[in-house]
Amino acid sequence: MALLALPAAAADIKARAEYMVTMGGTHVANVRINLTDNGSAYSLVLDAKITGLAQLVASGSAKATSIGVSSAKGLSSQKFDILTRAGGEDFTVAVTYAGGTVDTFKVAPPIVNNIDRVAIERKHLTTANDMLAPFVLKGAALDQQLCDRQMPIFTGVERFNLSLKYVKDDTATSKRTGYQGPLVLCSMHYTPISGHYTNNEITTYLAKNERILVWYAPLRAEGYYIPYRALVTTEAGDLSVVLTELAE
Repeated sequence: MALLALPAAAADIKARAEYMVTMGGTHVANVRINLTDNGSAYSLVLDAKITGLAQLVASGSAKATSIGVSSAKGLSSQKFDILTRAGGEDFTVAVTYAGGTVDTFKVAPPIVNNIDRVAIERKHLTTANDMLAPFVLKGAALDQQLCDRQMPIFTGVERFNLSLKYVKDDTATSKRTGYQGPLVLCSMHYTPISGHYTNNEITTYLAKNERILVWYAPLRAEGYYIPYRALVTTEAGDLSVVLTELAE
């Protein structure tokens, strides 16, 4: 009787999500994300590679790893690493977090500081997560409350906020994607805090962009939600990220 009264242990979650990235309708990259979560600790691994016609003008790849604490509120990073390769050059970032605060960070090669770069201050780092963990959401249901959240993010280079706001319920119907079923659509607003350059056109454009959208889909594991699609309007056309395969 005493054993029956104990809460059941959370089942280990393992999921693999494959995404296609297009720009203006042209296939430019593939992204694979692997998630494992035992209810108290998680691991996220992202692999991305330029592909399709984009290989004619550029080549590159990226690998990012996020590990940390899993709770009812979501995923909170303790360690984040990223390696990007482009044009024969490597760029690495390593960040550690403690209790939701940035503890250490290292970038190689170092970022050039000049008068146009907004200085990163300690107060900016007292509440932050990495750039992967916040996008796996936890919630009671696939409803508008899922979108009601703020994402304070530090990448090792920049500190910014992402604000989600509910737009509408939706449904995925395309057989060419990795999921068909109910969705919730959230709008996203980007607010730069520090680490960015004031004369950077991309930063300025994103901060003014009113059409950054993310659709969320549920995993079979109750209470977990991942992006099904993301859409950012740019001057070069829509940048779209779509889930093409989901294995759980």
